[in-house]
Amino acid sequence: MNNLSIWLAVITTVTMLLIYEIAQFVLSRRKPAAITRTAHAHLREQWLEAISKQPNSEILAVQALRNSLMSATMMASTAVLGLMGTVTLAAPSLHDTFSQTATGLPQLTPKMALELVLLALLFASLIASAMSIRYYSHVSFISSIPVGSHERQRWMPVGLVYVRRAGIMYSWALRHLILVAPLLASLLHPLAGPLVSAVVVALLYTMDRFDQKLQQ
Repeated sequence: MNNLSIWLAVITTVTMLLIYEIAQFVLSRRKPAAITRTAHAHLREQWLEAISKQPNSEILAVQALRNSLMSATMMASTAVLGLMGTVTLAAPSLHDTFSQTATGLPQLTPKMALELVLLALLFASLIASAMSIRYYSHVSFISSIPVGSHERQRWMPVGLVYVRRAGIMYSWALRHLILVAPLLASLLHPLAGPLVSAVVVALLYTMDRFDQKLQQ
C-alpha cells in the first residue's frame, strides 16, 4: 500500500468513530430517553432518591456504591496498563521521529497519528475512570448518612448530581476503551481499521439504543 492509501484508511477509521460519537451526543441532547447513557444516568438518580426514602438502607446503598467503585477502579487499572504499554511501544518511534527531523518539526506519519490518538483515548479513559471513582466515593459518604437526618437532606442535591456524573464518567471510560480496538486493528493493518471500526459502531449502536417500552 502507498502512503496515500494508508492515510485514507486511517482517516476513515477515525472519522467513522468520530461521526458516530457526535451523532450520539446530539441525539442525547434532543432525545435523552432514547439513549442508554442518559437513561441510565436518570436511573441512578431515581435509585438514590428511592433508597433515601427507606430507613436503615444506608448499608445497602454503600454496598451498591462499593461495587461501582470497584468496577471503576478496574477500568482505571486497565487504562493505566494500556497507557503504559502504548507508551513503551510508541516511545522509541516517536523519539526517532523527533530526533531525526532537522527542522525541529516532526513528519506526521499514519503510524504516529494512530499512536497519538491511541494515547489520547487511553488517557481520557483513565481520567474519566478517576473522576468516576471520585464522584462515587463522595456519594458513598452521602449515602451512609442516616436517612431522614437533616444532614442527609442537605446533601441530597449534591448526591444526585454526583451519582449522575459518576455514571456518565464511567460510561465514557468504558467507551474510550472500546474505541481502542479499531486503532489497534489499524496499527496491525491499515485496511483492518475501517472494517473493525464499522463492527464497533454497529455494536455500539445496538447497545446505545434504549427501549422506552421496558419502563412501562
